Amino acid sequence: MNTVEHKIQNTSPPPPHPLPQGEGDSFDIPSPSRGEGEGGGGSLNLFLRPLFIALWLALLFLPFRGLKAAVILFIILFAAVSLLKAFKNYAGKIKGGLNGDSDHYFINILRIAVEIYGRCPYLEKLPESKARSTVFILLMSVIVLTLPFYGHDYLIDIAVLSGIYIILAQGLNIVVGFTGLLNLGFAAFYAIGAYSYALLNTKLGLGFWASLPLSLMLVTLSGFILAIPALRLRGDYLAIVTLGFGEIVRLVLNNWDSFTKGPNGIGGIGPPHIFGMRISGIGQFYYFVLIFALLAVFVIRRVAASRIGRAWIAIREDEIASSSIGINTTAYKLYSFAFGAFWAGLAGVLFAAKMQFVSPESFTFMESVLVLCMVILGGLGSIPGVILGSIILVMLPEMLREVQLYRMLALGSGLVLLMIFRPQGLMGGKGVSFRG
Repeated sequence: MNTVEHKIQNTSPPPPHPLPQGEGDSFDIPSPSRGEGEGGGGSLNLFLRPLFIALWLALLFLPFRGLKAAVILFIILFAAVSLLKAFKNYAGKIKGGLNGDSDHYFINILRIAVEIYGRCPYLEKLPESKARSTVFILLMSVIVLTLPFYGHDYLIDIAVLSGIYIILAQGLNIVVGFTGLLNLGFAAFYAIGAYSYALLNTKLGLGFWASLPLSLMLVTLSGFILAIPALRLRGDYLAIVTLGFGEIVRLVLNNWDSFTKGPNGIGGIGPPHIFGMRISGIGQFYYFVLIFALLAVFVIRRVAASRIGRAWIAIREDEIASSSIGINTTAYKLYSFAFGAFWAGLAGVLFAAKMQFVSPESFTFMESVLVLCMVILGGLGSIPGVILGSIILVMLPEMLREVQLYRMLALGSGLVLLMIFRPQGLMGGKGVSFRG
């Protein structure tokens, strides 16, 4: 970490650099002031404040978990606070470079970055915000697509699990984020998808592609069946009914020994095959899940922008007003439940194919709570936010594995702070409110 800090503090921007334009334009990048760069008081301040913050919190933590855990917490906090402060200072330098003669300073830096790899005339035509997001998407795409080439198997395995949870959370986002219906038993659809594929594969000998449509049809039908009696209720009562449905499914899977093998679970599930090639390696399965995750995001975005998606949002905002303008609220709620269950079933099938084993312990009430936290953390109704929330809540337990007794404490504290300071979520979705 000290090496990274040293590079951040002592790397001065290059001298005025002529950008190779057809018309001979050039853009000057100003150098930082003395107090912010090397040799000033900012360097000492950048080091001491994170040190004191991390040391103070580690000392408070010491009586509860001992010296080893306190040292680990100190290192993590010091690294995190130092990195955030360094980025804040660096952002201040860029902001300080803005002046009246260069209103588009940031877009000029982006152009320089792009022209390292070749001229990009398309970027020239875009506004600043659009160009910034375009470059960010391109960089993230390169990182995601090349992850198996530079990442360890452990990191790739976490990424695969993140992809499955992204699909699962996007399904819940349809019900909770777009339609405003609180579902506390969403893990039931996840379980139905996983167990249906496991039973079709192990008992009937059907492969992945033959079992997939049957499993998705069964899960979608389950969503319809639950929605018919549940949609007569609202608010807390609807949440209790969905919670009961989730527990019923879990108890059936746990106690029907002759069919589901009870708490022992079902093993020996076959992995998927494509053109006769067995997808068993973690790198191969990464791309397999990535394709389904991209498909889920694309389809849900299209549906959210369609007439059905606008009807869902209208129901979320005011159900009575939606009914008064001719929206069939009952039918659209049924569509929401069934469509969300469809993606939960797909996530369950992928989970069973990856693990090659399923048991009721993977589909408890806490699983539903975890998925709901992903949606709320990212932002209700925000598709990019749900992706971010899923990645954070899958990676966070792995980062806090050394202090696993306090993982749920950290998660709960983070969500409480989020609800206080940013109730709309990280990506600015709909604020957390479920009308009765």
